[in-house]
Amino acid sequence: MSRIGKKPIEIPQGVEVAIADSVIKIKSNKGELSYTIPSNLEVQVQDNKISVARKADDKQDKALHGLARTLISNMITGLSQGYQKVLEISGVGYKAQLKGNSLMFSLGYSHPVEFALPQGITATVDEKQTTITLKGIDKQLIGQVAANIRSLRPPDAYKGKGVRYSGQKIKLKAGKTGKK
Repeated sequence: MSRIGKKPIEIPQGVEVAIADSVIKIKSNKGELSYTIPSNLEVQVQDNKISVARKADDKQDKALHGLARTLISNMITGLSQGYQKVLEISGVGYKAQLKGNSLMFSLGYSHPVEFALPQGITATVDEKQTTITLKGIDKQLIGQVAANIRSLRPPDAYKGKGVRYSGQKIKLKAGKTGKK
């Protein structure tokens, strides 16, 4: 039995769970998420807890057991508390601005870069225009949007300029030395 898969998931107050036609739908005041349950797994709701069980002990079933439980747990956490990722921009003249539902970046290119935020993701930029906070209910979508923004200008290995995750350490390489 999967150690993660056999743990029950607590349903917090304000979150509603409904299972119909092998689809689990979870609602709260923040939004709604759904997940299609694999055919070889059973999901049950009892006493404000969700339990995931597998029907057989195949290798594929064992792998899906923990995955399905974690995805459902992430959905509940996102709808009750929400997720956020913080990105930092470092470099002279590098900045970000929020314009409607998109971010405008100045990242050292000859043109500004516009990044449209997908539905369900909100962003805030601090007054120095160097810190971006992404918020949403879908953990996978938040991570993907943060990775896409970071890929616009990944941190440089020599000066450390670029977009990085908050708290990410960049090991800088030594530059060339002059001739003697």
